[in-house]
Order: sequence, then structure tokens, then C-alpha cells
Amino acid sequence: MSEEQTSGPDVPPDHLAINPRSPFFDADKLQRGVGIRFKGVVRTNVEEYCISEGWVRVQAGKTMDRKGQPLTIKLSGPVEAWYEDLGEGAPVHKAG
Repeated sequence: MSEEQTSGPDVPPDHLAINPRSPFFDADKLQRGVGIRFKGVVRTNVEEYCISEGWVRVQAGKTMDRKGQPLTIKLSGPVEAWYEDLGEGAPVHKAG
């Protein structure tokens, strides 16, 4: 994760969600595997992120809402994203 970029085919989008009901859902991009670093820690439980606004959404335990969707919490802080299929040295998208 050495290169720092904000656009291009090998850089994840600014906003992405894993929920198919979200307007920010993109199965093709998710299939490549997106790595997320939030506040310097690699996170594997991110439901949605936005790099430019500096937040991630994570599931709040096993709690569900009345429609059966997981309840999420929005956490603020610096976010970085990269495609995991590119291996080491992949371009990293971070706010800048």
C-alpha cells in the first residue's frame, strides 16, 4: 500500500456499500475485495464507507431493525481503501 491516488481503474470508489439496497452498492467492485483502514487499523467488518466525508458504518452487534437489516453505527475518522486483489503496493485511496 505505497501509492496514493484518488482515481483510476485500480483505485476503489470514494463511497461504497455492501448492502444491495444501497445506491452505493457495486457488486463488480466488491468482488475484487476492498481493504479498509480506519484510524490506522485494518477493519474487516465495514458495511459502508465514505473517504471524502471520513466515516465508516459498522454493524452494531447482532441487533436487527424491524425490516431484518443489521443495525449500524456511523464512526468518524480517517479512512483509506484499496483493492486487495492487487496485492502489496496497491494504490491507496485516502482523503487529501
